Amino acid sequence: MDFDFSNIQFKDGLIPAVIQDASNKAVLMVAYMSPESLQLSLETGETHFWSRSRKKLWKKGETSGHIQRIKQIFIDCDEDTLLIKVDQVKAACHTGARSCFYRTLTQDGKIMTPSEIAPEETATVLRSLSATIRSRKQAQPTKSYTSLLLQGGIDRILKKVAEESGEFLIGAKNGDREEIIHETADLMYHLLVALGFYDIPFTEVEDELQRRTTRSGLEEKASRKKPVETEHSP
Repeated sequence: MDFDFSNIQFKDGLIPAVIQDASNKAVLMVAYMSPESLQLSLETGETHFWSRSRKKLWKKGETSGHIQRIKQIFIDCDEDTLLIKVDQVKAACHTGARSCFYRTLTQDGKIMTPSEIAPEETATVLRSLSATIRSRKQAQPTKSYTSLLLQGGIDRILKKVAEESGEFLIGAKNGDREEIIHETADLMYHLLVALGFYDIPFTEVEDELQRRTTRSGLEEKASRKKPVETEHSP
């Protein structure tokens, strides 16, 4: 197919492309496209870019599997910048973060990660805790309980999740407000450790919850795959 890009303003053969999550509108990354990479993106429905450092075409997720399925492409009024809405598979950033824009520039010019910022200054405490837990994977288990759990393996982590779930159920059954709050915190922490074991940041859970808010609960349940019935099914 022949593509007519004569109205698109490529500067030195490139045009910047802002990549946005189609479900929650989060900006995931910014990259550059050449006419060839834009054509490949349109033909395949998945993002392709031009690497200015390597001087070559590259497909997002070609080695990691973290591809971007294109939903819509917009161009600004000056026709010199693209906005591409995508369905992102796992992480957009090479660091493993959902978005490349995961750090904060403070008023004094410092660049800080979520784990370096006081919880009250972050978007959520859970995001900060999730980042801290994942950073403990390489820590000495004798100095960090989180590291001890992570290096103990998934079975050890899931055992704690089961224990904390039971304690939460008891607290909720007792109706003790303080006990419920305490056991909820314990359970959520151990759930985050389980996510951290698989290198899943809490932001991906937030993304899934955000996706579900666009649909009714009944519609969401109906869309899930039903179990296959067997001859012994009632």
